[in-house]
Amino acid sequence: MLSPHEFATLMLLKDAPDLLSLDGADLEALLDRQLVTLENLVSGQQRPLITNDGQMLLKAVARILDDE
Repeated sequence: MLSPHEFATLMLLKDAPDLLSLDGADLEALLDRQLVTLENLVSGQQRPLITNDGQMLLKAVARILDDE
Protein backbone atom coordinates (compact mmCIF):
# COMPACT_ATOMS: atom_id res chain seq x y z
CA MET A 1 0.00 0.00 0.00
CA LEU A 2 1.25 3.47 -0.84
CA SER A 3 1.51 6.17 1.76
CA PRO A 4 -0.31 9.44 1.04
CA HIS A 5 3.07 11.06 0.29
CA GLU A 6 4.04 8.31 -2.16
CA PHE A 7 0.70 8.56 -3.92
CA ALA A 8 1.01 12.35 -4.11
CA THR A 9 4.50 11.95 -5.60
CA LEU A 10 3.10 9.60 -8.25
CA MET A 11 0.39 12.13 -9.10
CA LEU A 12 2.95 14.93 -9.31
CA LEU A 13 5.11 12.89 -11.66
CA LYS A 14 2.12 12.32 -13.92
CA ASP A 15 1.50 16.05 -14.21
CA ALA A 16 5.09 17.33 -14.11
CA PRO A 17 7.69 14.62 -14.82
CA ASP A 18 10.58 17.09 -14.73
CA LEU A 19 10.19 17.96 -11.06
CA LEU A 20 13.53 18.05 -9.33
CA SER A 21 12.35 18.53 -5.76
CA LEU A 22 10.86 15.11 -5.11
CA ASP A 23 11.28 13.40 -1.77
CA GLY A 24 13.95 10.74 -2.23
CA ALA A 25 12.28 8.22 0.09
CA ASP A 26 8.95 8.52 -1.75
CA LEU A 27 10.65 8.16 -5.12
CA GLU A 28 12.60 5.13 -3.87
CA ALA A 29 9.38 3.49 -2.67
CA LEU A 30 7.78 4.04 -6.08
CA LEU A 31 10.85 2.59 -7.78
CA ASP A 32 10.77 -0.45 -5.46
CA ARG A 33 7.10 -1.04 -6.33
CA GLN A 34 7.93 -0.63 -10.04
CA LEU A 35 5.44 2.22 -10.40
CA VAL A 36 8.22 4.52 -11.59
CA THR A 37 11.42 3.96 -13.54
CA LEU A 38 14.38 6.24 -14.18
CA GLU A 39 15.19 7.41 -17.70
CA ASN A 40 18.81 8.29 -18.42
CA LEU A 41 18.99 11.60 -20.25
CA VAL A 42 21.71 12.68 -22.69
CA SER A 43 22.80 15.26 -20.11
CA GLY A 44 23.73 12.44 -17.73
CA GLN A 45 20.84 13.18 -15.39
CA GLN A 46 17.96 10.85 -14.69
CA ARG A 47 14.27 11.62 -14.99
CA PRO A 48 11.56 9.57 -13.28
CA LEU A 49 8.87 8.16 -15.56
CA ILE A 50 5.64 6.46 -14.55
CA THR A 51 5.51 2.81 -15.63
CA ASN A 52 2.47 1.06 -17.08
CA ASP A 53 1.69 -0.27 -13.60
CA GLY A 54 1.86 3.27 -12.23
CA GLN A 55 -0.47 4.51 -14.97
CA MET A 56 -2.94 1.70 -14.25
CA LEU A 57 -2.92 2.52 -10.53
CA LEU A 58 -3.65 6.18 -11.19
CA LYS A 59 -6.47 5.28 -13.61
CA ALA A 60 -8.00 2.84 -11.10
CA VAL A 61 -8.00 5.46 -8.35
CA ALA A 62 -9.50 8.01 -10.74
CA ARG A 63 -12.32 5.58 -11.56
CA ILE A 64 -12.99 5.01 -7.86
CA LEU A 65 -13.10 8.74 -7.18
CA ASP A 66 -15.40 9.31 -10.17
CA ASP A 67 -17.86 6.76 -8.77
CA GLU A 68 -18.21 8.59 -5.47
